[in-house]
Amino acid sequence: MKSMYDYLIVGAGLYGAVFAQEAKRAGKSVLVIDKRPHIAGNVYTEKVEGINVHKYGAHIFHTNNKKVWDYITRFATFNRFTNSPVANYHGELYSLPFNMYTFNRMWGVVTPEEAAAKIEEQRQAAEITEPSNLEEQAISLVGTDIYEKLIKGYTEKQWGRPCTELPAFIIKRLPVRLTFDNNYFNALYQGIPVGGYTKMVANLLDGIEVRLNEDYLEKKEQYDAMAEKVIYTGAIDAYFDYKLGTLEYRSVRFENETLDKPNFQGNAAVNYTDVETPWTRIIEHKWFEFGKDEDGNDLPKTVISREYSSEWKPGDEPYYPVNDEKNGALYGQYKELAEKEPKVIFGGRLGEYKYYDMDAVIASALDMCERELA
Repeated sequence: MKSMYDYLIVGAGLYGAVFAQEAKRAGKSVLVIDKRPHIAGNVYTEKVEGINVHKYGAHIFHTNNKKVWDYITRFATFNRFTNSPVANYHGELYSLPFNMYTFNRMWGVVTPEEAAAKIEEQRQAAEITEPSNLEEQAISLVGTDIYEKLIKGYTEKQWGRPCTELPAFIIKRLPVRLTFDNNYFNALYQGIPVGGYTKMVANLLDGIEVRLNEDYLEKKEQYDAMAEKVIYTGAIDAYFDYKLGTLEYRSVRFENETLDKPNFQGNAAVNYTDVETPWTRIIEHKWFEFGKDEDGNDLPKTVISREYSSEWKPGDEPYYPVNDEKNGALYGQYKELAEKEPKVIFGGRLGEYKYYDMDAVIASALDMCERELA
């Protein structure tokens, strides 16, 4: 008996939505299900007081991949937002990324030569040749002062581990510049979709059957019988009922507040880099779209989210895979099991257990589409 659908797609996030769009274009029949009451996965935005609130944390689209940019801009118009976070260390404000504003505030240096000399002096004093952990990597990039004030506390709150126990590669994403460029990302293309990410994902899923509040793993046999193939974007260990053990994640929780004022902090993101402040950062969502609604009107209120990092436990929302040796080895074992599931394709941040930026998720989905739908 032929199945009702060519593809069942588990998860209406970016990976699932891109695959669904491409499968539909290839003439395939598709059903998308998601256990949440909404589409768009972790990029979901909801309107509050006219503001597109990033429900699962700040998402700023940035990429150097022209193919991905050309693809995603078919489904949304992006604004010119550039990510310029501010660091608050006990009331001292610093520019993030680390640039000449940061170095001037930290040391009073004015020229790039003076800044470079100061960083080099601190690097030499630390005597680190081959950084073996995040602390050593950070000091080798920016010296001890910036590490102590702007990296150490924030990173230890974010990951729940001492910096000496975290791998060096995590910090390679921190731009360091001897210029006054305040754009955090070195990306050719960036911005926020006008009208929010949910609208963009809805455009990807236009004309496709979507069922929400549906937990695939609870009715797996029933759902598997409905489709020739399954695209699974949930957690890979959950799929196999954790039989080899549980993969670890970092989780994040948010305290949202609507304030009866037009401006709380004057910036989309302020990171609190001391260890005493319990939250890692405060997001003020309206500044992702320059404080205006879609018609260009000023918004009288503001919504802020205090972001807290927390150790993940089963049942919590998994955000970031913990990319260490132990979890990498366990994922490798699950991947071997996954390869023995002939009708299931595992994809996305949770299905592939990868710390993916949004553009990388889209690229991964498009690569899979080329292989699978060719």
